[in-house]
Amino acid sequence: MKSLKLILGTLSASAAFMGVAAACEVTLKSSDTHPEGYPTVEAVKYMGELLNESTDGRICVEVFHSAQLGEEKDTIEQTQLGVIDMNRVSLGPFNNLIEETKVFSLPYIFRSTEHMHKVVDGEIGDEVLEAFQDHNLVGLAYYDSGSRSFYNKQRPIASIEDVDGLKFRVMQSDIFVDMVDALGGNATPMPYGEVYSSIQTGVIDGAENNWPSFESSGHYEVAGYYTLDQHLIVPEVLVMSKASFEKLSDEDQAAIREAAKQSVGKMRELWAAREKASEEKVRAAGVEVITEIDKQPFIDSMKPVYEKHVTSDALKALVTRIQEVE
Repeated sequence: MKSLKLILGTLSASAAFMGVAAACEVTLKSSDTHPEGYPTVEAVKYMGELLNESTDGRICVEVFHSAQLGEEKDTIEQTQLGVIDMNRVSLGPFNNLIEETKVFSLPYIFRSTEHMHKVVDGEIGDEVLEAFQDHNLVGLAYYDSGSRSFYNKQRPIASIEDVDGLKFRVMQSDIFVDMVDALGGNATPMPYGEVYSSIQTGVIDGAENNWPSFESSGHYEVAGYYTLDQHLIVPEVLVMSKASFEKLSDEDQAAIREAAKQSVGKMRELWAAREKASEEKVRAAGVEVITEIDKQPFIDSMKPVYEKHVTSDALKALVTRIQEVE
């Protein structure tokens, strides 16, 4: 009965949206790997509401959550081709495509979430968004993804020595592969949707992510140790297909940019609440959370990662500018 009610409710909601979308001149299809209710999903929906209002109902945004349109690597390519209009993605998968995004993805580049906000909300953030133009994408806004930490099913990680030999899933980014290798672990790039079963079956020992993703994915059910090493604070990015964007008038393009910008505050508000709720749920489930950890050896081990990936004068200057932001 519950399943029937859920199906009927979903069909009813879909029908209701189709009725609204039918009244729109333009319906933008947006992708997200996260589930219904996740802060990034709800933030893009909120952006759609703002956009619909500011264009007098001419433009709608339809959000396809839960990787309905594919995992991030595939949806990025589809967005570049204009098959998908908008996409909420972590910056990680862009590292091998857009050089400037590498810097935001460096381990320990940001001292805190507040530091990251100051950087992405300012001139530096705008410059990196502009770099998406050369890759058939339009960078619209940055969302939060908290700090990423390691979790695994084998043992607590309280020091860098505890990482030795463990197999961790990472996003498909050379930086993240090299980060795990530098710590003494074994990095395994794989799609997000394959992580649960891979930990469960022993293909990998664990992965790394933030509180909400660790909880919403159910990974805490198969990985009982979560270490707050907070090695990454990688922003999410909301992008649009350049082909889809350029079909619109200057007025509508400006409306999209403004709605995206306004959705950032909403996303951060939702994120803070969700992060707290997810942590409480994970702790209540009995996951051992390791908070007493000396981060300095982790930070020191990242020197070869910086040397390998920050090679041009432009990237070196970008790192320096970020570090100088108070």
